[in-house]
Amino acid sequence: MSDTPFGFGLPPEEPDNGDEGKKKGNQGGQSGPNPFGFGTGLPGGSGGPGDADNPFAAMFGSMNPNDLGAAFQQIGQMLSYEGGPVNWDMAKDIARQTVAQGTSDGVKDASVGIAEKSAVEEAVRLADHWLDGVTSLPSGAATAVAWSRAEWVEATLPVWKELVDPVAERVGAAMGGVLPEEMQAMAGPLLGMMRSMGGAMFGQQIGQAVGTLAGEVVGSTDVGLPLGPAGKAALLPLNIESFGKDLGVSSDEVRLYLALREAAHARLFAHVPWLRSHLFGAVEGYARGIKVDTSKLEEVVGQLDPSNPEQLQEALQGGMFQPQDTPEQKAALARLETALALVEGWVDAVVHEAAKPRLTSADAMRETMRRRRASGGPAEQTFATLIGLELRPRRLRDASRLWASLTDARGVDGRDGLWEHPDMLPTASDLDDPDGFVHREQLDFSEIDKMLGEAARKREQDDSKNDETDKNDENGDDKK
Repeated sequence: MSDTPFGFGLPPEEPDNGDEGKKKGNQGGQSGPNPFGFGTGLPGGSGGPGDADNPFAAMFGSMNPNDLGAAFQQIGQMLSYEGGPVNWDMAKDIARQTVAQGTSDGVKDASVGIAEKSAVEEAVRLADHWLDGVTSLPSGAATAVAWSRAEWVEATLPVWKELVDPVAERVGAAMGGVLPEEMQAMAGPLLGMMRSMGGAMFGQQIGQAVGTLAGEVVGSTDVGLPLGPAGKAALLPLNIESFGKDLGVSSDEVRLYLALREAAHARLFAHVPWLRSHLFGAVEGYARGIKVDTSKLEEVVGQLDPSNPEQLQEALQGGMFQPQDTPEQKAALARLETALALVEGWVDAVVHEAAKPRLTSADAMRETMRRRRASGGPAEQTFATLIGLELRPRRLRDASRLWASLTDARGVDGRDGLWEHPDMLPTASDLDDPDGFVHREQLDFSEIDKMLGEAARKREQDDSKNDETDKNDENGDDKK
């Protein structure tokens, strides 16, 4: 877990002079991913060397004199923002700008052609056919789509909003509660400006994160969550081409293997109705557990001069909102890590079972995906950046091994039947002892559900009889 998820971290030291000063400055401040740490940039971000000291650089670029008018207009719009905890309009604009600038290897975004769309549709169709033989869950992809990077941003932002808002809201709410009630009215303009600045800062960093991620992901489920619309399996042809460039594997096999992973995720999220809310609920549980050092916040707010915006930015950069690590957060993140590992492990096991007999590159592709996780691929970087979560590759491998063992011991139906209820799934301790879990007797929730259903029907019948009796009594009274 990131040390200060959603923490407004410490800025680097101010450069002393020239390049030597910059080198020295880079040694200070907080290290590690922290897009909500004002004063830290994202890997692959769009700004220049000064971005770490100037969170507005992503918006205003080089700030040449000809652009100053537009820059000040944008600042005015930022300060007049009165929405939620994150300025999502700004996040979307910056994500699109980041995508338009291309990735570090010089590859620019491009519209998806007809041939690429057809290739994706065919790959998903064939992948679904192969998956039919290795899982009892039916297809979850009603349609298959090929997205550009910009289309991925547009399609996934609503889900990022659902993920990030609870955490940002909890961090931002601490600001309004540190002042006594009689002082809050007097400090209204200052608090309003700080909320606008905070929303803009969140938006700027999230926009950079999502825009950078758009240059890496190959589908809508790379981070283990359903980021796209329900019922759609989505692949990004441009990123798939970059992903497979140095693998020595044909582009058709790469596309088909990644289509298998996307289609497998789609089946799981479409036919395990509680899974999405379970994962997102863990994020909300993490948000509820956030505690902010109010004594530090009170001290900082008391020293702020509303007429000095630079002082406000320095306070934001100085860690005034840095949350404390709490037992509630740790428990929520542990639940989320385990659930994500189980999702990714199931996909890994099922896809390998489908691909192994058919694709000569199945073993190589599987190991490539695992190493991508271990080296800090999209899932790890994004969760560490946005919600302080790192999906540990060790847990992923353990989960995949457990699902494979379950297939051998109980068959496909017995393995997939565990998704019927969250209490039937393996726990973190079960990942440490997969053999013990595989051979343990599992609760049969179907009998419990049957009993509950019969009890509900009996209550309905009793209620219906009582209503009929009441009506008869009323009719008897009327006749009298």
